[in-house]
Amino acid sequence: MDNSATEHTAQAEQPAGPVCSYTEWDPLEEVIVGIVDEASFPTWHMALPPVLPGNQHETFRRNAGQPFPAEQVAAAHRELEEFAHILTSEGVKVRRPEPIPQRTEYSTLDWKSTGMYAAMPRDALLVVGDDIIECPMAWRSRYYENLAYRPLLKEYFRGGAKWSAGPKPELTDEQFDQDWTDPGEDGPQRLVVTEFEPTFDAADFTRCGRDIIAQKSNVTNDFGIEWLRRHLGDDYRIHVFEFNDSHPMHIDATLVPMAPGKLLIHPERVPEVPALFKGWDVMTAPAPVIPDAHPLYMTSKWINMNILMLDEERVIVERQDQPMIDAMKKFGFKPIPVNFRNFNSFGGSFHCATLDVRRRGTLESYF
Repeated sequence: MDNSATEHTAQAEQPAGPVCSYTEWDPLEEVIVGIVDEASFPTWHMALPPVLPGNQHETFRRNAGQPFPAEQVAAAHRELEEFAHILTSEGVKVRRPEPIPQRTEYSTLDWKSTGMYAAMPRDALLVVGDDIIECPMAWRSRYYENLAYRPLLKEYFRGGAKWSAGPKPELTDEQFDQDWTDPGEDGPQRLVVTEFEPTFDAADFTRCGRDIIAQKSNVTNDFGIEWLRRHLGDDYRIHVFEFNDSHPMHIDATLVPMAPGKLLIHPERVPEVPALFKGWDVMTAPAPVIPDAHPLYMTSKWINMNILMLDEERVIVERQDQPMIDAMKKFGFKPIPVNFRNFNSFGGSFHCATLDVRRRGTLESYF
């Protein structure tokens, strides 16, 4: 490997406050783990078809606003509790959001909806340095999701953290391409969000110190990326890449920086590694082994790439995904197997289910 990939220089002392995270791999000290309390099918909206598996459209239409099957919610809850316990045993402080009503209808001047869950803090909140940012998400069903994290946000702010919020979106019909049609798996990328106002999910960004990797998706537009670029200022460089993905939503099962100079990629979505990563060691993710019969409401089987780094060596991996465990060992990492397949059903895995509030590190350059 080119040694230049790991030649990085500290830019500042680590802030003393409760929030500080610059990368996906610095030693993890504090993390928020999501909850599945009252997890519900979202109110049906045209923002859903572009990212839902085709075999789930009718299920979501039929059950809109209703709870997910109780036995699946209970199984995911047990896995989250086990995950939190393992993180604690690894020396990580674990925090949890507060349950909020998900099936209570709410409205703006233009539309009505119910909620979905507070299971994926990675989508709703973005930590860059000592700034914790509430994201202007594009799904109407997630409009008030950040309320589950408000007690923690207030605590962090009182402890000295920065607390920011993207412009609260209107999410009127103008924000969505009313003529959107499915391009198919091999078709050209066509996104359902327009540039009417800025929207983005935090999971469309991955942090490598001074450099932040981003993608446009069915929830993240150019307007949102530019808002974040201006908000962060000159200390950071945002690089926007387009991958071979006709239904993009969230980057963390496509391109995953795991440590300085080590990159995990999707074998089909990333046919060519971006030049930014020249000199990095690259591992192509092994094919997922989730059985066809296992329900996946909002994701593909490639959620097996959605790992969580505890530091530059330890990595959380799904316990039943032996090919990924073996690949991680071969790539020089120490996998920690955790049961999470039932949680996978709800659209995420270890990275999605967490927000790394504090990692022990400083702002550095890796490229």
